[in-house]
Amino acid sequence: MSNSTLHVVARLVALPDKVEELKAVLSALIEPTRAEEGCLKYELLQNQTKPTDFTFVEEWATPEALDAHLVTEHLQAAIKQLDGLVADTPDIRRYTKIL
Repeated sequence: MSNSTLHVVARLVALPDKVEELKAVLSALIEPTRAEEGCLKYELLQNQTKPTDFTFVEEWATPEALDAHLVTEHLQAAIKQLDGLVADTPDIRRYTKIL
């Protein structure tokens, strides 16, 4: 492995009539998360052809930094707000860069 950082791709799909509400909840995570120790990259993307589709692209210095993020107050508060906004369970995947 050429890179020891941890990459995360987290995809959430809004209910069709809840796109703006979900966007607000997810956007509120950006500033506090970027300030966390070990957060190297935290970007929120919205699919241009399917606006209900949101994806976070993240990079963390260590798995422990990601684990610490997962229990932060701001993330836990956002998770509680997802009910009624998302069409399905978020798809969260962890990757290690190989090249």
